Amino acid sequence: MISILKPGKDPVLPSSYRPISLLDTIGKLFEKILLARILHVVNECRLLRDEQFGFRPRHSTSLQLARLVERITRNFSEKRLTGTVFLDVAKAFDTVWIDGLLYKLTLLNFPSYIVHKISSYLRDRMFEASFQTATSSHRGMWAEVAQGGLISPVLFSLYIDMPPPLHHVELALYTDDMAIIATSRKLTLLVTYLESYLNDLQRWLSEWRIAIVSKSTVMIFVRAGRRFIQP
Repeated sequence: MISILKPGKDPVLPSSYRPISLLDTIGKLFEKILLARILHVVNECRLLRDEQFGFRPRHSTSLQLARLVERITRNFSEKRLTGTVFLDVAKAFDTVWIDGLLYKLTLLNFPSYIVHKISSYLRDRMFEASFQTATSSHRGMWAEVAQGGLISPVLFSLYIDMPPPLHHVELALYTDDMAIIATSRKLTLLVTYLESYLNDLQRWLSEWRIAIVSKSTVMIFVRAGRRFIQP
């Protein structure tokens, strides 16, 4: 495992680096074969939610952004407010709970042989980290799907099966980036919708051992010159 400095980050801080797993040739070949099996099940059974655009063919950040802009623009024309909460999962791939992932794959009716192979591949893994001229001792990996692994993005997307949105709330997802979008003519209702979903989301995050980073943002979009409508 090597560490890559994130753009614009302080090189002195360990948190400024992104760990990238370097697999050997046999490991890459195995993941390529396993990925084909996983994607066959995912695509045949439509297991990825429509709101998830991460690592999917014919989906992109630009298309997801266009979807959000279209919702805001439509609300403008209908004289509605749009409230959004932007969230980012902390150390996304590094904190996937392996037992939780396997449980979810079982609930999705993945073939047992695929679940068994994934379990065997992810459990009891060892790694060593290299930084400049130093190399660590071997350590065990208790959670995570490897950053840089071929199967990691789709496994993470299956693991992040957020609570279904409530009335007047929709989601826009791109791997570990989330946007919660609420619509209403009244500011008080807009806040209520967002708070209600965020309460459900907080319980879900705690249950599946997922943390959100502090750079999360809340924004309300309203046509210029319009006053908020209160009850």
